[in-house]
Amino acid sequence: MIDLSGKRALVTGGSRGIGAATALMLAHAGADVCIGYRKRKEAASVVVRRIQAAGRRASAVPGDLAQRADCDRLIDSARRDLGGLDIFIGNAGTWPSDPVAVDALSDERWLRTVSENVDAMFYTTRAAARTMSHGGRIVLVTSTAGQRGEAFHADYAASKGAMISYVKSLAIELAPRDITVNGVAPGWVDTDMVASALVADGREQIAASIPLGRVATADDIAGPIVFLCTSLARHITGEIVNVNGGSVLCG
Repeated sequence: MIDLSGKRALVTGGSRGIGAATALMLAHAGADVCIGYRKRKEAASVVVRRIQAAGRRASAVPGDLAQRADCDRLIDSARRDLGGLDIFIGNAGTWPSDPVAVDALSDERWLRTVSENVDAMFYTTRAAARTMSHGGRIVLVTSTAGQRGEAFHADYAASKGAMISYVKSLAIELAPRDITVNGVAPGWVDTDMVASALVADGREQIAASIPLGRVATADDIAGPIVFLCTSLARHITGEIVNVNGGSVLCG
């Protein structure tokens, strides 16, 4: 029942982690996929080759998504390479791993987190909305931190909270074009971005705090993202799907 044959997708942050897992899952569902990446050219090339091995068209475009010009270039490149755009997955972002209290939080860190998580979200979705076909799908990767906050990571939590409100706003605006806009909010996920928190006994401590008793894999998050891109989810918009093993339950 999951069939995205003929669909054209763009995944930001697609060289590793959740982005790479989503790009590959979209391809195996039948979609052609362009991925955006920042610095990991070789890793991005590996993902492209794996998508092509699945029989789908693929490309990779570098850029700093905190810069509007790079965002516009990414969307234009994806549209040119794939012949249009039906699916946009906004996955790229940053999680500064060092815990810092607000009274010690520097202007530089605050502005960097906001630019990479909020400005990039706005620039990319604006460009995608301008070119996306009728009936398209937008899915943004937010976080449980955006719902409950995260002490000593207030910059990150605030940026992801902004994304949640943005999803709900954009969903209403694009509904007349039958474009759905949703978010997926992971908890802890075993990716490079949070690797420092999973060393030593960190993994066991985190797993113990999750009702299902495990840290999610990238595929655990990619599955719900891909579902939201299918016709099975055509009547879901403006929602935040929690994928956290029961650690955060929102009504």
